[in-house]
Amino acid sequence: MQPPFFSVIIPVYNRPQELEELLDSLVNQTVKDFNVLIVEDGSTVTSRAVYEKFTDKLAIEYFVKPNSGPGPSRNFGFERATGRYLVVFDSDCLLPPEYFSRVLDFLKHTPVDAWGGPDRGHEKFTPLQQAMAYTMSSVLTTGGIRGAKNQADRFQPRSFNMGISREVYQQTGGFHFDRLAEDIELSIRMRKAGFRVALIPDAFVYHKRRSTLREFFRQVNGFARGRIRVGRAHKGEVKVTHWFPTVFTLGLIVLPVTAILASFAAVAFATAFGLYFFAILVDAWRVTGSARVAWLSVPSAFVQLTGYGLGFLSEVLKR
Repeated sequence: MQPPFFSVIIPVYNRPQELEELLDSLVNQTVKDFNVLIVEDGSTVTSRAVYEKFTDKLAIEYFVKPNSGPGPSRNFGFERATGRYLVVFDSDCLLPPEYFSRVLDFLKHTPVDAWGGPDRGHEKFTPLQQAMAYTMSSVLTTGGIRGAKNQADRFQPRSFNMGISREVYQQTGGFHFDRLAEDIELSIRMRKAGFRVALIPDAFVYHKRRSTLREFFRQVNGFARGRIRVGRAHKGEVKVTHWFPTVFTLGLIVLPVTAILASFAAVAFATAFGLYFFAILVDAWRVTGSARVAWLSVPSAFVQLTGYGLGFLSEVLKR
Protein backbone atom coordinates (compact mmCIF):
# COMPACT_ATOMS: atom_id res chain seq x y z
CA MET A 1 0.00 0.00 0.00
CA GLN A 2 1.36 3.40 -0.97
CA PRO A 3 2.12 5.64 2.02
CA PRO A 4 0.13 8.87 2.39
CA PHE A 5 1.52 12.23 1.32
CA PHE A 6 0.86 13.71 4.79
CA SER A 7 0.98 12.16 8.24
CA VAL A 8 -0.82 14.24 10.88
CA ILE A 9 0.55 13.95 14.42
CA ILE A 10 -1.67 15.20 17.25
CA PRO A 11 -0.41 15.03 20.85
CA VAL A 12 -3.28 15.28 23.31
CA TYR A 13 -3.44 15.73 27.06
CA ASN A 14 -6.84 15.58 28.80
CA ARG A 15 -8.71 17.18 25.87
CA PRO A 16 -10.99 14.57 24.28
CA GLN A 17 -13.75 17.03 23.35
CA GLU A 18 -11.36 19.38 21.56
CA LEU A 19 -9.69 16.46 19.81
CA GLU A 20 -13.07 15.30 18.51
CA GLU A 21 -13.71 18.70 16.96
CA LEU A 22 -10.28 18.67 15.29
CA LEU A 23 -10.89 15.17 13.89
CA ASP A 24 -14.27 16.29 12.56
CA SER A 25 -12.50 19.04 10.62
CA LEU A 26 -10.03 16.48 9.24
CA VAL A 27 -12.90 14.31 8.02
CA ASN A 28 -14.16 17.30 6.01
CA GLN A 29 -10.87 17.94 4.16
CA THR A 30 -11.18 18.20 0.38
CA VAL A 31 -7.81 16.41 0.05
CA LYS A 32 -7.79 12.98 1.71
CA ASP A 33 -4.18 11.88 1.15
CA PHE A 34 -3.22 11.76 4.83
CA ASN A 35 -3.30 9.54 7.89
CA VAL A 36 -3.61 10.58 11.54
CA LEU A 37 -1.60 9.55 14.59
CA ILE A 38 -3.03 10.48 17.99
CA VAL A 39 -0.44 10.45 20.78
CA GLU A 40 -2.03 10.31 24.23
CA ASP A 41 0.56 11.98 26.45
CA GLY A 42 -0.19 10.37 29.82
CA SER A 43 -3.71 11.78 30.06
CA THR A 44 -5.95 10.98 33.02
CA VAL A 45 -8.98 11.75 30.83
CA THR A 46 -8.22 9.75 27.71
CA SER A 47 -9.38 10.14 24.11
CA ARG A 48 -9.76 6.44 23.29
CA ALA A 49 -13.54 6.70 22.86
CA VAL A 50 -13.04 9.65 20.51
CA TYR A 51 -10.48 7.68 18.49
CA GLU A 52 -12.89 4.74 18.18
CA LYS A 53 -15.57 7.04 16.74
CA PHE A 54 -13.30 7.91 13.81
CA THR A 55 -11.78 4.54 12.89
CA ASP A 56 -14.21 4.18 9.97
CA LYS A 57 -13.90 7.82 8.88
CA LEU A 58 -10.12 8.37 8.88
CA ALA A 59 -6.94 6.37 8.47
CA ILE A 60 -6.13 6.78 12.13
CA GLU A 61 -3.89 5.27 14.82
CA TYR A 62 -3.93 5.75 18.58
CA PHE A 63 -0.90 5.53 20.89
CA VAL A 64 -0.61 5.88 24.65
CA LYS A 65 2.64 6.86 26.39
CA PRO A 66 3.77 8.31 29.74
CA ASN A 67 3.55 12.08 30.04
CA SER A 68 6.63 13.86 28.68
CA GLY A 69 5.32 17.09 27.12
CA PRO A 70 4.33 18.02 23.57
CA GLY A 71 7.83 18.04 22.07
CA PRO A 72 8.75 14.40 22.84
CA SER A 73 5.16 13.34 22.07
CA ARG A 74 5.40 14.78 18.56
CA ASN A 75 8.75 13.04 18.09
CA PHE A 76 7.05 9.81 19.20
CA GLY A 77 4.54 10.31 16.39
CA PHE A 78 7.24 11.26 13.86
CA GLU A 79 9.04 7.97 14.51
CA ARG A 80 5.90 6.00 13.63
CA ALA A 81 4.59 8.14 10.76
CA THR A 82 4.74 6.94 7.15
CA GLY A 83 3.90 10.15 5.26
CA ARG A 84 6.24 12.14 3.05
CA TYR A 85 5.45 15.24 5.12
CA LEU A 86 4.86 15.19 8.88
CA VAL A 87 2.25 17.71 10.02
CA VAL A 88 1.52 18.73 13.60
CA PHE A 89 -1.55 20.49 14.98
CA ASP A 90 -2.49 21.34 18.54
CA SER A 91 -5.57 19.50 19.76
CA ASP A 92 -7.42 22.81 20.29
CA CYS A 93 -7.33 23.71 16.59
CA LEU A 94 -9.84 23.36 13.75
CA LEU A 95 -8.99 23.23 10.04
CA PRO A 96 -10.87 24.82 7.18
CA PRO A 97 -11.84 22.14 4.59
CA GLU A 98 -9.30 23.46 2.07
CA TYR A 99 -6.25 23.32 4.38
CA PHE A 100 -4.38 20.47 2.67
CA SER A 101 -5.51 21.62 -0.76
CA ARG A 102 -3.90 25.00 -0.12
CA VAL A 103 -0.68 23.38 1.10
CA LEU A 104 -0.50 21.17 -2.01
CA ASP A 105 -1.12 24.14 -4.32
CA PHE A 106 1.73 26.01 -2.63
CA LEU A 107 4.14 23.06 -2.77
CA LYS A 108 3.53 22.61 -6.51
CA HIS A 109 5.04 25.99 -7.36
CA THR A 110 7.28 26.49 -4.29
CA PRO A 111 8.87 23.25 -3.07
CA VAL A 112 9.95 23.65 0.57
CA ASP A 113 11.24 21.44 3.36
CA ALA A 114 9.01 22.90 6.06
CA TRP A 115 6.10 25.28 6.35
CA GLY A 116 3.80 26.90 8.82
CA GLY A 117 0.66 28.98 8.62
CA PRO A 118 -1.19 31.58 10.69
CA ASP A 119 -4.03 31.10 13.14
CA ARG A 120 -7.40 32.81 13.37
CA GLY A 121 -10.49 32.93 15.51
CA HIS A 122 -13.67 31.17 14.42
CA GLU A 123 -17.22 32.48 14.59
CA LYS A 124 -18.20 29.42 16.67
CA PHE A 125 -15.59 30.21 19.32
CA THR A 126 -16.67 32.12 22.41
CA PRO A 127 -16.30 35.92 22.12
CA LEU A 128 -13.38 35.77 24.58
CA GLN A 129 -11.60 33.09 22.51
CA GLN A 130 -12.12 35.23 19.41
CA ALA A 131 -10.65 38.21 21.28
CA MET A 132 -7.61 36.14 22.29
CA ALA A 133 -7.17 34.99 18.70
CA TYR A 134 -7.23 38.62 17.56
CA THR A 135 -4.69 39.84 20.12
CA MET A 136 -2.34 36.92 19.43
CA SER A 137 -2.21 37.81 15.72
CA SER A 138 -2.58 41.61 15.73
CA VAL A 139 0.29 43.84 14.67
CA LEU A 140 -0.63 46.08 17.63
CA THR A 141 0.17 43.40 20.20
CA THR A 142 2.63 40.95 18.60
CA GLY A 143 4.20 43.11 15.90
CA GLY A 144 2.67 40.87 13.26
CA ILE A 145 5.29 38.14 13.81
CA ARG A 146 2.82 35.24 13.90
CA GLY A 147 2.05 34.72 10.24
CA ALA A 148 2.15 38.13 8.57
CA LYS A 149 3.12 38.15 4.89
CA ASN A 150 5.72 40.86 5.42
CA GLN A 151 7.50 38.57 7.91
CA ALA A 152 7.70 35.58 5.55
CA ASP A 153 11.48 35.66 5.20
CA ARG A 154 11.88 35.41 9.00
CA PHE A 155 8.87 33.25 9.70
CA GLN A 156 9.19 30.58 12.39
CA PRO A 157 6.52 27.87 12.08
CA ARG A 158 4.59 27.20 15.28
CA SER A 159 3.52 23.75 16.40
CA PHE A 160 -0.20 24.52 16.26
CA ASN A 161 0.25 24.55 12.44
CA MET A 162 3.54 23.13 11.18
CA GLY A 163 4.66 20.70 8.49
CA ILE A 164 8.14 19.26 7.96
CA SER A 165 9.56 16.78 5.48
CA ARG A 166 10.77 13.38 6.61
CA GLU A 167 14.31 14.51 5.77
CA VAL A 168 14.02 17.47 8.15
CA TYR A 169 13.05 15.16 10.99
CA GLN A 170 15.84 12.70 10.22
CA GLN A 171 18.51 15.41 10.13
CA THR A 172 17.30 17.57 13.04
CA GLY A 173 15.93 14.88 15.34
CA GLY A 174 12.69 16.83 15.69
CA PHE A 175 11.94 18.76 18.87
CA HIS A 176 14.73 19.21 21.44
CA PHE A 177 12.70 21.07 24.09
CA ASP A 178 9.92 19.20 25.88
CA ARG A 179 7.71 22.30 26.05
CA LEU A 180 7.87 26.13 26.07
CA ALA A 181 9.01 27.40 22.64
CA GLU A 182 9.98 23.92 21.44
CA ASP A 183 8.59 24.85 18.01
CA ILE A 184 10.60 28.07 17.74
CA GLU A 185 13.79 26.26 18.71
CA LEU A 186 13.20 23.64 15.99
CA SER A 187 12.41 26.38 13.44
CA ILE A 188 15.74 28.05 14.17
CA ARG A 189 17.67 24.80 13.75
CA MET A 190 15.90 24.09 10.46
CA ARG A 191 17.04 27.41 9.00
CA LYS A 192 20.56 26.99 10.36
CA ALA A 193 20.72 23.57 8.67
CA GLY A 194 19.87 25.20 5.34
CA PHE A 195 16.34 23.84 4.96
CA ARG A 196 13.82 25.86 2.98
CA VAL A 197 11.18 27.10 5.42
CA ALA A 198 8.10 28.98 4.21
CA LEU A 199 5.00 30.73 5.44
CA ILE A 200 1.85 29.63 3.61
CA PRO A 201 -0.51 32.52 4.40
CA ASP A 202 -3.65 30.74 3.14
CA ALA A 203 -2.95 27.57 5.14
CA PHE A 204 -4.43 28.91 8.36
CA VAL A 205 -6.06 27.10 11.25
CA TYR A 206 -8.68 28.20 13.75
CA HIS A 207 -7.05 28.21 17.19
CA LYS A 208 -9.25 28.23 20.30
CA ARG A 209 -6.65 29.48 22.78
CA ARG A 210 -7.83 29.28 26.40
CA SER A 211 -11.30 29.59 27.88
CA THR A 212 -10.47 32.08 30.68
CA LEU A 213 -8.17 35.05 31.05
CA ARG A 214 -6.38 33.31 33.93
CA GLU A 215 -5.55 30.33 31.70
CA PHE A 216 -4.52 32.72 28.92
CA PHE A 217 -2.17 34.51 31.33
CA ARG A 218 -0.45 31.23 32.21
CA GLN A 219 -0.14 30.33 28.54
CA VAL A 220 1.51 33.57 27.41
CA ASN A 221 3.67 33.61 30.54
CA GLY A 222 5.03 30.25 29.38
CA PHE A 223 5.59 31.60 25.85
CA ALA A 224 7.79 34.34 27.30
CA ARG A 225 9.85 32.00 29.44
CA GLY A 226 10.28 29.78 26.41
CA ARG A 227 11.62 32.67 24.35
CA ILE A 228 14.39 33.23 26.89
CA ARG A 229 15.21 29.52 26.76
CA VAL A 230 15.54 29.84 23.00
CA GLY A 231 17.81 32.87 23.42
CA ARG A 232 20.09 30.85 25.68
CA ALA A 233 20.31 28.03 23.14
CA HIS A 234 20.65 30.30 20.08
CA LYS A 235 22.47 33.59 20.50
CA GLY A 236 20.71 36.61 18.98
CA GLU A 237 17.23 35.08 18.89
CA VAL A 238 15.77 37.46 21.48
CA LYS A 239 14.84 40.55 19.45
CA VAL A 240 13.77 44.06 20.41
CA THR A 241 10.16 43.10 19.59
CA HIS A 242 10.21 40.47 22.31
CA TRP A 243 11.02 43.14 24.91
CA PHE A 244 7.92 45.21 24.15
CA PRO A 245 5.55 43.43 26.60
CA THR A 246 8.17 43.79 29.35
CA VAL A 247 8.57 47.52 28.65
CA PHE A 248 4.77 47.81 28.65
CA THR A 249 4.52 46.00 31.99
CA LEU A 250 7.29 48.07 33.56
CA GLY A 251 5.49 51.20 32.34
CA LEU A 252 2.37 50.13 34.25
CA ILE A 253 4.49 49.63 37.36
CA VAL A 254 6.14 53.03 36.97
CA LEU A 255 2.84 54.87 36.37
CA PRO A 256 1.81 55.17 40.07
CA VAL A 257 5.32 56.38 40.96
CA THR A 258 5.22 59.11 38.29
CA ALA A 259 1.80 60.16 39.58
CA ILE A 260 3.44 60.95 42.92
CA LEU A 261 6.65 62.50 41.64
CA ALA A 262 5.53 64.23 38.45
CA SER A 263 1.87 64.68 37.59
CA PHE A 264 2.63 65.79 34.01
CA ALA A 265 4.58 62.58 33.31
CA ALA A 266 1.78 60.54 34.85
CA VAL A 267 -0.79 62.18 32.58
CA ALA A 268 1.43 61.55 29.57
CA PHE A 269 1.85 57.89 30.50
CA ALA A 270 -1.87 57.42 31.15
CA THR A 271 -2.77 59.12 27.87
CA ALA A 272 -0.37 56.93 25.92
CA PHE A 273 -1.81 53.76 27.47
CA GLY A 274 -5.35 54.99 26.86
CA LEU A 275 -4.70 55.76 23.19
CA TYR A 276 -3.00 52.40 22.73
CA PHE A 277 -5.94 50.43 24.08
CA PHE A 278 -8.37 52.60 22.12
CA ALA A 279 -6.44 51.69 18.96
CA ILE A 280 -6.78 48.00 19.87
CA LEU A 281 -10.51 48.44 20.43
CA VAL A 282 -11.04 50.12 17.05
CA ASP A 283 -8.84 47.68 15.13
CA ALA A 284 -10.43 44.63 16.78
CA TRP A 285 -13.86 45.93 15.79
CA ARG A 286 -12.65 46.44 12.22
CA VAL A 287 -11.07 42.97 12.00
CA THR A 288 -13.74 40.90 13.77
CA GLY A 289 -16.85 42.93 12.99
CA SER A 290 -18.08 42.38 16.55
CA ALA A 291 -18.40 45.08 19.18
CA ARG A 292 -18.39 42.49 21.97
CA VAL A 293 -15.21 40.82 20.71
CA ALA A 294 -13.64 44.26 20.31
CA TRP A 295 -14.39 45.17 23.93
CA LEU A 296 -13.02 41.84 25.15
CA SER A 297 -9.87 42.41 23.09
CA VAL A 298 -8.87 45.18 25.50
CA PRO A 299 -8.59 42.96 28.64
CA SER A 300 -7.24 40.16 26.45
CA ALA A 301 -4.43 42.43 25.20
CA PHE A 302 -3.75 43.60 28.76
CA VAL A 303 -3.45 40.01 30.02
CA GLN A 304 -1.37 38.98 27.03
CA LEU A 305 1.13 41.80 27.42
CA THR A 306 1.47 41.64 31.19
CA GLY A 307 1.56 37.83 31.23
CA TYR A 308 4.28 37.76 28.60
CA GLY A 309 6.12 40.70 30.15
CA LEU A 310 6.24 39.19 33.63
CA GLY A 311 7.23 35.76 32.30
CA PHE A 312 9.98 37.29 30.18
CA LEU A 313 11.30 39.40 33.07
CA SER A 314 11.22 36.53 35.59
CA GLU A 315 13.21 34.29 33.24
CA VAL A 316 15.74 37.06 32.52
CA LEU A 317 16.27 37.61 36.25
CA LYS A 318 16.84 33.87 36.78
CA ARG A 319 19.73 34.08 34.38
